[in-house]
Amino acid sequence: MPRKHIAMVSIPAPGHVNPSLEIIRELAARGHRVTYANDPSMESVITETGAELRPYKSTLPGVNHAGVEEGETSDESWGDDAIDALTLFQDDYEAMLPQLRELYENDKPDLFLYDIAGGPARILAQEWGIPMVQLSPTYVAWEGYEEEMAEMIDGMKADPRGAAYYERQDRFLAENGVTMPAAQFFGRPERAVVLVAKSMQPNADRVNESVYTFVGPALPTNRSGDGEWVRPEGVDKVLLISLGTAYTDKVDFYRRCVEAFGGVDGWHVVLQIGRKVDEADLGVVPENFEVHRWVPQFDILRQADAFVTHAGMGGSSEGMFTGTPMIAVPQAVDQFENADALVAAGVGVRLDADTATVADLRDALEQVTSDSIRNRSAELAAELREAGGAARAVEILESFLPG
Repeated sequence: MPRKHIAMVSIPAPGHVNPSLEIIRELAARGHRVTYANDPSMESVITETGAELRPYKSTLPGVNHAGVEEGETSDESWGDDAIDALTLFQDDYEAMLPQLRELYENDKPDLFLYDIAGGPARILAQEWGIPMVQLSPTYVAWEGYEEEMAEMIDGMKADPRGAAYYERQDRFLAENGVTMPAAQFFGRPERAVVLVAKSMQPNADRVNESVYTFVGPALPTNRSGDGEWVRPEGVDKVLLISLGTAYTDKVDFYRRCVEAFGGVDGWHVVLQIGRKVDEADLGVVPENFEVHRWVPQFDILRQADAFVTHAGMGGSSEGMFTGTPMIAVPQAVDQFENADALVAAGVGVRLDADTATVADLRDALEQVTSDSIRNRSAELAAELREAGGAARAVEILESFLPG
């Protein structure tokens, strides 16, 4: 179809950028001019897709900012609770909007794409009469969601900080010509492409699929993605242990993994420890282990037989897409729900990272490599491929382009 200008808006966090990169890559490969508004710290991963970075300065706490090792979240605080975190996002919205306006007012796109944390893009799309589609890397709202969350929201509003946040959010929208309630404007997109497995979505039967289309993880099918890993010659089975980028300070847990899986017949173990732990703190590392600060997770999962994960949405999606049975050890935020969803889907088991014993870890590995979980993992992986991923997402997005 004719070459169009497509603009993507997101924040400088791997969990918000990485899930849609293959979609951006495919849009650029089809000849569209794709611009991507984000903090300059994300330039390399964005431009590698063929998109052009449109830089804005994010105010969010140190995600991939200067001085932070690539792929790692800094130690800057997100506050003590949800109110603090939401207030930080509101700070970023208010800083982002005028920058986006300057970036695009003389080069308006034919279509705005935006992440769940890129809400200011919807303000501009509405103001300029431009089609828009949200790319959601996580769960979406279902029918009755607001009513079910009412008690929690009322509790937040009872806190003076929460009341100030909600008043500020409403004022921000009103000042920019939005009459819709903030919860609806930011939480109910006009159209969304959902980049998670439908089986991970709470109350999936109550999701309006005329608004939300589940295409599954948009992961590369013929590329290594984040790098390549070479399986050692003669290795029978591979276990990957990775707690993502933000929750890696778990030396006691790593030690228990070393004890649990060290020397286990037939298993080769790849352990990612991040930047907060020294390998020397692990003690004597068994011969069947290889230890790295960072690993090309997706490429390893394509070859792995089991995955110990913190159950972040990115890792969970990659594990499901590759059909890798998972031992979920959630650390924070949505990871507990994700871990329960993996168990419910029949593709994993859940442990508590702080209390799981060596025996628990060994038993979990035996469970996830049973025929029932291995077979269900393979079935779900096939379902995700049928959902269409990046190709299906691009088909939907192009349908919103003029002409």
